[in-house]
Amino acid sequence: MVKIAPSILAADFLSLERDVRVVNDHADLLHFDVMDGSLVPNLSFGFPVLDAVAKVAAIPLDVHLMIINPDKYIERFAKAGASLISFHLEAADEAGKDAEEYISIARACGVKAGLAINPDVPVERLFPYIPEVDFFLIMSVFAGFGGQKFIPGSIGRIAALKAEMERIGIVKDIEVDGGVSAANSRALIDAGATMLVAGSSVFKADDPVEAIAQMRL
Repeated sequence: MVKIAPSILAADFLSLERDVRVVNDHADLLHFDVMDGSLVPNLSFGFPVLDAVAKVAAIPLDVHLMIINPDKYIERFAKAGASLISFHLEAADEAGKDAEEYISIARACGVKAGLAINPDVPVERLFPYIPEVDFFLIMSVFAGFGGQKFIPGSIGRIAALKAEMERIGIVKDIEVDGGVSAANSRALIDAGATMLVAGSSVFKADDPVEAIAQMRL
């Protein structure tokens, strides 16, 4: 069954505990977007917010690092309560490092390691890492801002990654993030996505619980 990961980037920060508790019993993961204003053109939040959320979250915390030099922070996010940590291939490129180094750090910290890419990075660049990571994160918008419109071409990118996994006989989870809602969730699942990140479509919905249920159909 597909896993739904509401993104607290779209939650009400004046009522964050309430919003976390709302999804605790109905979602599978809680997605936590960390932006540094360098790798992506925006800032979000860091350790103090994760520390607070971890105290009330009853589901695993899925931390998406949209930052340069993620290796400096993976261990601290793991200690703060993250169960899954993804970072961008672009960050490794900028640092002149192989993403395997970051994957190894995450694994050593006891968390699942994910490798993310933006829509302008060829999905084929992920293929060499299929044996190494626990999951991939396909951005279906450009990382940096919530509420963006879904890029339809993302469906084909997910399908291509899934096909390569099947070709070599190694299947890993595929997470998709950006503009995900009940309107496109079935197409994403059919293409091979196993984890759906949804921000506005959950936390801005009149009924967040029903919005999550609709994405499972």
